[in-house]
Amino acid sequence: MTTRGKLLRDATARLRDAGVASPEHDAAELLAHVLGTTRSQLPLVEVVAPSAVAEYDALLDRRAAREPLQHLTGTAWFRHVELAVGPGVFVPRPETELLAGWAVEHAGDGSVVVDLCTGSGAVAKAVKDEVPGAEVHAVELDEAAHTWAERNLEGTGVDLRHGDMATAFEDLAGAVDVLTCNPPYIPLEAWESVAPEARDHDPHLALFSGADGLDAIRVLERRAAHLLRPGGVVGFEHADVQGESAPAVFAATGRWTDVRDHLDLAGRPRYTTARLAR
Repeated sequence: MTTRGKLLRDATARLRDAGVASPEHDAAELLAHVLGTTRSQLPLVEVVAPSAVAEYDALLDRRAAREPLQHLTGTAWFRHVELAVGPGVFVPRPETELLAGWAVEHAGDGSVVVDLCTGSGAVAKAVKDEVPGAEVHAVELDEAAHTWAERNLEGTGVDLRHGDMATAFEDLAGAVDVLTCNPPYIPLEAWESVAPEARDHDPHLALFSGADGLDAIRVLERRAAHLLRPGGVVGFEHADVQGESAPAVFAATGRWTDVRDHLDLAGRPRYTTARLAR
């Protein structure tokens, strides 16, 4: 039998040496997953059976190779909802919870909310969970990601569609109150700077967007102007280096008022909001 403390110490050192950004957290999450418990309950475990140690060791190998933690556990928490995730879908990031929170603040009973590039369905599911009276719609182009979204949004009442954000929801044109999007926004030239967890495991359709990273945001601007009602609002995520260039895409067209950029919890530019002029 191996003690929990020694397992976690050795695992943390192993993940740290592999360049994992949060080795203590990930080591504990994986052990809790193997033992069928939660990270907060791990102190109640004194020794770990050999079979569990072997399973844990195999998962540590995969995490040290920079396979995303959420792919190994099969789940990711996003605000107050749990999502199923795995190969073929973008793992939702904590920073995106801020965009979802903004949408929740602006949606109300009867509001029509659209989430473009929904991926796993994270934002759509969170909005519907916190504003159950809202009419929520979501669309995803990638087939594998759409399958994950189907799984996550089943039974929620969210209208999920398979299609391109550039042409989606023609039936809602001019009727949408709140529109959200976490589009691809990484410049192709930034390939090498992307963390292996994302670069090697997230679908590239969800990551890269032309030479300057703004191609999808330009498409979003046109589609949002078409779908929103006058006075409707849009919020979208962008890279931390796009705190000026992303809002500028909207400001330059003259179709928007209240174009504002917002910081994440680390103080980095993270998402832009705007209101369609009346």
